[in-house]
Amino acid sequence: MAEIIRKATRDSYGEALVELGKEYEDLLVLVADLADATKVEWFKKAYPERFFDCGIAEANMMAVAAGLASTGKKVFASSFAMFAAGRAYEIIRNSIGYPHLPVKIGATHAGISVGEDGASHQCCEDIALMRTIPGMTVINPADDIEAKAAVKASMTLDGPVYLRFGRLAVPVINDNPDYKFEIGKGILLKDGTDLTIVATGLMVNEAIEAAKILEADGINARVINIHTIKPLDTEIICKAATDTKLIITAEEHSVIGGLGSAVADTVTGCCPCKVVKIGVQDVFGHSGPALKLLKEFGLSAENIAEQAKQAFQNK
Repeated sequence: MAEIIRKATRDSYGEALVELGKEYEDLLVLVADLADATKVEWFKKAYPERFFDCGIAEANMMAVAAGLASTGKKVFASSFAMFAAGRAYEIIRNSIGYPHLPVKIGATHAGISVGEDGASHQCCEDIALMRTIPGMTVINPADDIEAKAAVKASMTLDGPVYLRFGRLAVPVINDNPDYKFEIGKGILLKDGTDLTIVATGLMVNEAIEAAKILEADGINARVINIHTIKPLDTEIICKAATDTKLIITAEEHSVIGGLGSAVADTVTGCCPCKVVKIGVQDVFGHSGPALKLLKEFGLSAENIAEQAKQAFQNK
């Protein structure tokens, strides 16, 4: 059996920036006093003259990023998701979103899997916040390969992009020659006729494992990876709703305003069907080991399979 390779997508972010630095001499990287944790320290070592630490002042960093982008520079602004999306929201909205500037926001340490840092750092609202900003692209990659592809694809995209990365090392699942990343396009990982599991981020691997559990129970589940939550691939979602009549969404984010909400909004307009949202309920997180917290909050293959099985039986 092949060894499972695990890697945190925050590492992928740092590595991708170094690679892009070779290709784009006008690429600038900003950080809010978290160069080591966000892995942009590697870019600093490679291109110190194009790296700027703005200190513990996230809102100011976003304003600086907006100013640099307005002069034609390619800019990545980096911080923890809680501070990037939460603390700096108003500046992102008014100084980056409103003028539709091509600032790329690298938000690491997202979700419950931040672990021991606890509720103050476990940002489970960032996707919801960023989705509401007109013209903002929101990407939540599933693994190392997808994260690097997302960073590189965002470089040439017009307008602002919110890139969500994690602290926890997760399985590399897209290491196949057929893998293709395209902003705004979901990926069919497994076909199925009984129900569809739509997942994003680290929950994609859990969805794959959940489908195996369901298969053992005689339930044929379709699995879709949605790395781009905005713009959402409505075509792949509507086809799944039409074909299977039941969708289970899985995300390491609040069930309010994230992937589940985006999918539910979509199916009401094309093919109404039951949508079961698996994610963090309307609660705050708390400190603890990342893997234990994921299971505690229902973000596991076993819970996806159980919820899907119950929904299928009541279909």
